[in-house]
Amino acid sequence: MADFPLTPNDLSADWLSRTLGYTINSFRVEPLGEGGGLLGLVARIHLDAGEGPATMIAKFPTLAPDNRAVAQTYDMYGREYRFYTQVAPTVPIRAPHCYFASFDPDTSDFMLLLEDLHGYRLGDQVEGCTLEEARQVVESLAALHRNTWQPDHLEDIKRHDMPYQREGMIGGFQVGWPNVLQQFPQLFSEPAIKTGANMPNRVNALLDAIHEGPLVIAHGDVRLDNIFFKPGEIALVDYQAVCKAAPEHDLAYFVTQSLPDEVRQAEDWVAVYHHHLTSEGIEYSLDISRDRYRYCVAYFLCYAVIIAGTLDTANERGRTLAETLLGNSLRSLDEIGAFELIA
Repeated sequence: MADFPLTPNDLSADWLSRTLGYTINSFRVEPLGEGGGLLGLVARIHLDAGEGPATMIAKFPTLAPDNRAVAQTYDMYGREYRFYTQVAPTVPIRAPHCYFASFDPDTSDFMLLLEDLHGYRLGDQVEGCTLEEARQVVESLAALHRNTWQPDHLEDIKRHDMPYQREGMIGGFQVGWPNVLQQFPQLFSEPAIKTGANMPNRVNALLDAIHEGPLVIAHGDVRLDNIFFKPGEIALVDYQAVCKAAPEHDLAYFVTQSLPDEVRQAEDWVAVYHHHLTSEGIEYSLDISRDRYRYCVAYFLCYAVIIAGTLDTANERGRTLAETLLGNSLRSLDEIGAFELIA
């Protein structure tokens, strides 16, 4: 039995007082709905106390058994716990301050108490972002990766190319592919249809190629819906996909599925990223970075197909989001000639 709350109903003023180290007179829970792709229960806690912040964000396991099983298979609660306890204190990237974190590896029960990011605006993957905002994100990613270069000492954080990831991408693509062809036929050229159908046969080779070379700690889910903005600063949230991955992993996912065409095409994003990554002495070839980026772009078609092929497109935003990220991904593959890596 976990010795920490597992749902908002389990919270108490006494537990909050003991955990935070000061007296909580009373509190109120504001449900925020399911978070982390329906894989976590998130609430805002309004606190009546003589000190400390007026609100915090609490994260718990999802209450849906099927979703909970997915979270356990991919170790999503453990990943976020390990980010906040092992990585966040040592890197410059802005993440919510963590007031409390606990995780039971035997049951995958977990709970986080996090900073409520007041004064920030949450990004929107449908609306896109400005060129300056994109630069801020890319520079922040480079700083995270520069400070976690070759993280062999973090043994609890696993590589992205684990067997469950490989199997999940192959199976998920096979389910999503016929759905996206049926629902979004206007996005696909005939060569893209023929080439994309081969992706299940290429996932393992792509992941092998991507992971040949230096690795970093990657956020794993860098998209605008997980990024908060305010002038001159960004903050990344939702670390349930944290992993050891190629430096270009986060970059390729962000650039090819979150940036509008005009922003994506306005910069040589690999060169921008590489400049900041190597600005403090890391030796890493730009040519190798470009090659690994292409492999990542090809591989992340899996993400676009799985998300777009499984979202509830009866919901207007769900359909628009699916069309946006899938269209961005397909056009990105065309722009850099990455379809040949899938063929």
